[in-house]
Amino acid sequence: MSAAVKLLMTWDIIPGREQEYFEFVVRDFLPAMQKLGLEPNDAWFTLYGNQPKIMTSAQMSSLVNIQNILKSSEWNSLVTQLMDYVENYQYKIVQARGGFQL
Repeated sequence: MSAAVKLLMTWDIIPGREQEYFEFVVRDFLPAMQKLGLEPNDAWFTLYGNQPKIMTSAQMSSLVNIQNILKSSEWNSLVTQLMDYVENYQYKIVQARGGFQL
């Protein structure tokens, strides 16, 4: 049995696109992630400081499963759409543990 993993993602919202960004995330991004089998579990918005504006994570049952999702055309399409609203997108995969991870 493999250990659960988290996909940690960070990005900055493109200035002037905030309203459209939030509409996209609620209407399209989160439902599409869930449809792919990712379980969103943390989201943080940075108000002050030199950190990415958005920090978020989603959990998956195994590394193999999350790697398959990240290689899929559905995921690539979703990230391409996200890039209409954000910049400085980065992600990493870590072993899941309790609490917020960065």
